[in-house]
Order: sequence, then C-alpha cells, then structure tokens
Amino acid sequence: MPRRLLSIAMIVSVAACAAVPRDTSYHPKIVAADFQTTIDNPWFPLVPGTTYTYVETKDGERADVVTTVTTDTKMILGVRCVVVHDVATLNGRVKEDTLDWYAQDKQGNVWYFGEDTKEYRKGGKYSAEGSWEAGEDGAQPGIVMLANPVPSEPYRQEYLAGHAEDKAQVIALNESITVPFGEFVGALRTREWSDLEAGSDTKWYARGVGFIRSAAEDGEVAELVAVSKQP
Repeated sequence: MPRRLLSIAMIVSVAACAAVPRDTSYHPKIVAADFQTTIDNPWFPLVPGTTYTYVETKDGERADVVTTVTTDTKMILGVRCVVVHDVATLNGRVKEDTLDWYAQDKQGNVWYFGEDTKEYRKGGKYSAEGSWEAGEDGAQPGIVMLANPVPSEPYRQEYLAGHAEDKAQVIALNESITVPFGEFVGALRTREWSDLEAGSDTKWYARGVGFIRSAAEDGEVAELVAVSKQP
C-alpha cells in the first residue's frame, strides 16, 4: 500500500469485505491505451534498476526497508505495470516482503494497481491478507502521485471496500527538508491516511528522487538514507 513501509494497515478478510458498503461513486475508467511503459513523473520516478534504502524508527526500534524497482512487469486490466519489490527487516529478520504494481498514464499520473504482500511472523509463517489486485473482488486502482500536484481535494490511492482505502491530499509545495540522503528544497508535502484506521502520515517527496520522508502521528518516522542505480 502507498501508506505502508513496515507497518500494515488494518487487515480484513475478503469474506468480511463482502458486507462492507462499497463507494459506488468511485469507479475510475481504465483504458490501456491511455498508459505508457515509462514511469517518469518527477515526484515519483520508477526507473528499473534503482534501489532506495530507508530507515524506519519507532519507540527506539529500527527497521530497514529496501525498495527496488525491478525490470519485471505485470499485466493488470490490460495495463503493463512496473513491479516494485519492498523488503522490510527488523533485527535482521524479514518482517514484510511485498511486490507493488504501478503504472503511469499519458497525462503523468502514477497509478497504484495493487500488491502481493507477505507479513512474516515467528516460526516462518506469514499472512498475505493485505494483498489485492485491481479488477479482482471489486478492487480498483488509485493515483499514488498526481501529474501536477497542487494543494487541493483528497484523492484515492487504492480502493477495495473494507480492505484497502488509502487516500492522500497535497498540502504544500516548495518545502525544505533534510534526510540522511541529503538536503532538499522545493519538496512536496502530502497527508496520507486510510479510512480504515485512525491517524495519518505526513510525507515528503523530492523532485527527481521520489519519496524521502514520512512522519506518522504515532511517532513512526521513515527517512531515505541511500539511492543506488545499476549501470
């Protein structure tokens, strides 16, 4: 999910979701011809071979999150999506392993088409209940980054009633922020949240880099520490 690094949003079984009222007003029309094969939105570029490393801290604990833009693709609703691989580790143990699927339309909006996620528990067992795919069980894609972000109304980043209901809102532009990876001016600030749980995250994005920092109301902070690209 867009809101997730290590933490998982509220998870509800598919059976329970069937009883949750759906937002019938939200039904984006996806036309495969309206999408391109390259994701080059300056606020959320996904160049295959690029790896982002984040450090996430909360209550004195540190988790490492490595996000890799792979060369793999996946067809969803006729759209060829870029596969992004996220791995979160805590105390040397994998806590979460996720494949996210993104695509960009020709206007420059970056869409989120779903995820295949595994949240690991002790004993090697895992839960995949946070997984969803646009077009299945009523799930619909959302926009994770606007083509021309300006402070305005909230927008959906994903939608599966009772299961995946993340939203975002652009709050400010031209902010200055420092993270371990470097100092940035002209950063974009958003507020992102799930309708399924309390609280929200403040996130910052840097032009030409993408997501660089988040700060949650519960004290969880994630910051970009390194970016590497394959030659």
